[in-house]
Amino acid sequence: MKAKESFGRKCGTFLIFAGPAVISFVLVVIIPMIYGVYLTFTGWDGFTNAKPFVGLTNYIAVFQDGAFWNSLWLTVKYVALSVVFINALAFALAYLLTSGIKGQNFLRAGFFTPNLIGGIVLGYIWQFIFSRVMVDLGNVISLPIFAKSWLSSPGGAFAALVIVTTWQYSGYMLLIYISGFVSVPTDLLEAARIDGANASQLTRYIRMPMMVPAFVTCLFLSITRCFKVYDLNLSLTAGGPYDSTKLAAMHIYTQAFENHQYGLGQAEALVLFLVMGIIAFIQISMGKSKEVEA
Repeated sequence: MKAKESFGRKCGTFLIFAGPAVISFVLVVIIPMIYGVYLTFTGWDGFTNAKPFVGLTNYIAVFQDGAFWNSLWLTVKYVALSVVFINALAFALAYLLTSGIKGQNFLRAGFFTPNLIGGIVLGYIWQFIFSRVMVDLGNVISLPIFAKSWLSSPGGAFAALVIVTTWQYSGYMLLIYISGFVSVPTDLLEAARIDGANASQLTRYIRMPMMVPAFVTCLFLSITRCFKVYDLNLSLTAGGPYDSTKLAAMHIYTQAFENHQYGLGQAEALVLFLVMGIIAFIQISMGKSKEVEA
């Protein structure tokens, strides 16, 4: 009887504290995901009630859709560059802002601010900067690189996407790296200084190995966020010029809601999810192995 009462009490405690979160997760994530997988086997247009079963037709169409694979490859390149620049800049700023410089708390808040701006608003702000401010600046100081809007050429528009993404997310990753720097034991650093280690050696052999959890977290967050980007892509370049910056999420939206091929769009979204999941899993596994070794 006591065992049953104890088990019932534990179940009741779990339902009180974790129940709402579990129910919300199931309703918001699990059920829509299962329903989305079901829709990949239908020919639903996104509007009518008719959802004819088409089997694997949508998945076959995914592999025949050259535009999707081009957008996915473009997304992979965009993610690779953005993740490198985001984390390199965030780590450098975190190192600077934990070195004891004046006004470092104010600077932390300032660098985090871009992350609070929505992607749509952010894209329109930077669209004005690239198309007007930089062009006017180029006319004043006669710099060829600013002679025309970066958004008017495929290479320039892609570079603009990477730059704005780096500017937006590096402040968020900065806080995680700062927490990593702060968590390194000071007595360990002092012992290394007594043994003759200089600043670069302290960072390379002590701080960085002990900050592996921060690296794993920042890489995971930056990879997943960049793979899912849509709002910034829409407002900054709208996929142009000539679809040269149309990332996978925008292509999927076009298929589902503009071409009224919701089943095909959902199948492509599932492929994007699997690619993102595989890359994130590999990154976490490699990071965790380094964490154990550290």
